[in-house]
Amino acid sequence: MLTDMNTKEVSLGAFRDAMAQLGAAVHVVTTDGEGGRAGFTASAVCSVTDTPPSVLVCINRTSSAYAAMKANGVLCINTLSAEQHEISSAFSSKQPMAARFEHGEWLARNGRPPLLAGAIVSIDCKVVSQVPVGTHDILVCEVSEIQANTRSGILIYYDRKYHRIIRD
Repeated sequence: MLTDMNTKEVSLGAFRDAMAQLGAAVHVVTTDGEGGRAGFTASAVCSVTDTPPSVLVCINRTSSAYAAMKANGVLCINTLSAEQHEISSAFSSKQPMAARFEHGEWLARNGRPPLLAGAIVSIDCKVVSQVPVGTHDILVCEVSEIQANTRSGILIYYDRKYHRIIRD
């Protein structure tokens, strides 16, 4: 049991600086359905459990993709390869949604979320739980399909910059 923890308030700047030191894979999360086609760049993605296979994705409720994600209830997590940094930039920009999908090669899949050709892995999911925390929602998602591709490297975001990690 923890006792007598220091509850000193952390400044926004200090928190953001600390989080910039946590390197993370870069993903473009997409959705499609009655709520429309949308996507956004995310680094807050991780596994939850393998039984059933589940992941979590964090999305800001002010994101232009939020309403579509919530209405559709399905998404595809596309983990970017080392060469796909321009796609991340497009999906984190203020560009209209249709213009974002002009970057990269997107595979349409009969009402399922768009899949990015050349992504390291694309993970189709159904949102099974949504938890509001501060400015974001944590989407807990059950994995329904995985498509993995052989790539020589991954794109990560660390220290507020993109970095390419190439396999030896």
